[in-house]
Amino acid sequence: MRPFLRLFIFAVALAATLLPRTVAAGSLVRDPDIEHALTQLAAPVLRAAGLSPSRVGIYVVQDNQMNAFVLDREAIYIHSGMILRLTKASELQAVIAHEAAHIANGHLTRRYANRQSARNAMALGAALSVAAGALSGNAGAAGGIAVGVASSAQRVFFGHSRAEESAADQSGIRYMAAAGVDTAGAVSVMELFAGQEALPTNRQDIYAQSHPLSRDRLRQIKALAVSYGKVAKPDPNADYWFDRAKGKLSAFIRNPKWTFQRMKESPYPDVRAMREAVALHRRNQTAKALAAMDRAQSARPGDPLYDELRAQILMESRNWAAASQTYGRALNRAPQNTLIMAGYARSLIALGGQQRLKQAVSLLETSTARDWRNDLALRDLGQAYAQLGQTGMANMVTAERHAMHGRQKEAKILAQRAADLLPRGSPGWRRAQDVLNAVDD
Repeated sequence: MRPFLRLFIFAVALAATLLPRTVAAGSLVRDPDIEHALTQLAAPVLRAAGLSPSRVGIYVVQDNQMNAFVLDREAIYIHSGMILRLTKASELQAVIAHEAAHIANGHLTRRYANRQSARNAMALGAALSVAAGALSGNAGAAGGIAVGVASSAQRVFFGHSRAEESAADQSGIRYMAAAGVDTAGAVSVMELFAGQEALPTNRQDIYAQSHPLSRDRLRQIKALAVSYGKVAKPDPNADYWFDRAKGKLSAFIRNPKWTFQRMKESPYPDVRAMREAVALHRRNQTAKALAAMDRAQSARPGDPLYDELRAQILMESRNWAAASQTYGRALNRAPQNTLIMAGYARSLIALGGQQRLKQAVSLLETSTARDWRNDLALRDLGQAYAQLGQTGMANMVTAERHAMHGRQKEAKILAQRAADLLPRGSPGWRRAQDVLNAVDD
């Protein structure tokens, strides 16, 4: 059983008592290309902070408000509205550096320690980061789970003190300088929020509410940026990855007409062609979308993430055989990518047949064990088991998925069915028992 599940089930129950009835829930976008681009941008900053880029994921919450936050030492969450509002790589790296500073400086640890119960605080963090809501009908997200973002509870849990903000500002700018990132990016980000304190609370950006702003703080950031001076040789690759992440995100989120009008703004031929392909795909112009992907892949041959996008277009156009072949090529080029792994498995399920379904199960068990945030992969795993006639395992996986979404009654019923069908003491039976024990807590 995945170790987070017991904590998560408790977390959902706790969050239900703390969050207001009206919750603005944003979907966690799971796209391998966007996440890879963000990892490339984050890596030098995270290393400067003493954090491992392979251990700290950068995830996008599909929400128009500008915000970024951390819940634990393993993830930084950035709203899509923040990414789309920023104009250059150094600004996004400044956001990442600031949130990394909250991790490195131990602000989360102190916040947990100051609560009456560390277990409750950790549970609330899990609930907010893994709350209910699978993506559906959104071609721009390969899969995901919703991240609950409640206004009042968020300000209490995410809120940083002015002292913490000052410390994170200093550390973040130091990380940027050490990583060779232009520290002026931190100034321009803060200037976006200038004047927020003068607005009524209900008109302030969430970031301004959870990251206290002040004129003194802005002056300090400007002074710190000046003290580190200009970066001698900024990394040109950062601009590319920023353009690619923002370009793909905007192409999937914004109206295709908007993309067509602005895609030439990208200075990179492959990114322009990729954005065009996404916009055409969203208009169901598959042949033209694939022709645009030909241009993107010609400009950047051998890129597994462009293979993955081509496979997604083929898959969503119901060309499952070609999609599966393309996903297979992408996985051969990026064998550790859990999102590509899950996409390949989805294409195998669509094709059907015992051997393909068994291969899909193997891929999805590996993918979900390494990446518990991919709710769509867990759904597909249950479907594959059901098609193989393994009803006990299908019930068990579906019980885990219900538990992830806080549906304790359904989780308990299905876990009990799984336990009755599976051999006593088998791995699947033990996972079912874990669900039963967790929902009974």
